[in-house]
Amino acid sequence: MRRIKELNSGVKYMLLASFMFAIMGAFAKLASEHMSSLEVVFFRNIFGVIIIGYAAYKRPMTHQGGKPLLLFFRGMMGFIALLAYFYNIANIPLGDAVTFSKTAPIFTAIFAWLFLKEKLSLSAWFAVFIGFGGILLIAQPADIGFTKYDILGIFSGVGAALAYTSVRELRKYYDTRAIVLSFTLVGTIGPIILFLLSKYFYMSELDFMLGKFIMPSGIVWVYVFGLGVLGTLSQYYMTKAYGETKAGIVGAVSYSNIVFAILIGLLFGDSLPNMITTCGIALIIFAGIMVARAK
Repeated sequence: MRRIKELNSGVKYMLLASFMFAIMGAFAKLASEHMSSLEVVFFRNIFGVIIIGYAAYKRPMTHQGGKPLLLFFRGMMGFIALLAYFYNIANIPLGDAVTFSKTAPIFTAIFAWLFLKEKLSLSAWFAVFIGFGGILLIAQPADIGFTKYDILGIFSGVGAALAYTSVRELRKYYDTRAIVLSFTLVGTIGPIILFLLSKYFYMSELDFMLGKFIMPSGIVWVYVFGLGVLGTLSQYYMTKAYGETKAGIVGAVSYSNIVFAILIGLLFGDSLPNMITTCGIALIIFAGIMVARAK
């Protein structure tokens, strides 16, 4: 009975986190109508710096340390992945942007095999190939190949996977708050540097990582506040979910994020995914669940 209660709590927390992630994406899409995706990333992370910084002040962190370069790598990969993710949110249907980002568990399995020497079962390898098939169905590369949005979408999954893989090693040396803070700090300082560079060096091909800072006003502050708060809360409830029940079950439930994103996207005028895209989304969800079960 107790296990069932813990299972229900884990599922409940992950459903709540997934819904908040989808709403955060909606706020990011609204904010992107008034500012660059670079600025959206900045406001998303500065809330995290304030909250984690305050938590560290109230209860100082204790850890062994000794891996500063890996810690920076985790922050940088997460930052670049977030740049790609929010840029796609601003330019393609919300459901597609979220689906691309949800390929992270598939790439994480590959990177853990490559760098951490974790074994992959035959079913996990099968899931990886299914996931790649899903990516191709969503991207639907024609004669021109992958579009800019496809490439950035795939990298939002790859970058997040590299960040998650590094976390597995960092947990041996650092307080969890230090690992999260590395991401939010890089995600706050990085945009400031890129804002300064954008004044002297700007290329339209790099508009996903360059932009001018525009002080929010009026309703935009609501979008920015919602983005920051929901982003932080979704991370909190996701962490609680993984603490309540098995990672494989929680990881499978996390794909409800895609469904929520598609439904919310409809409110913004996104059309329903066509049959090929729907099949691609289904394959990525199936592959992600298979990887979670295999792990």
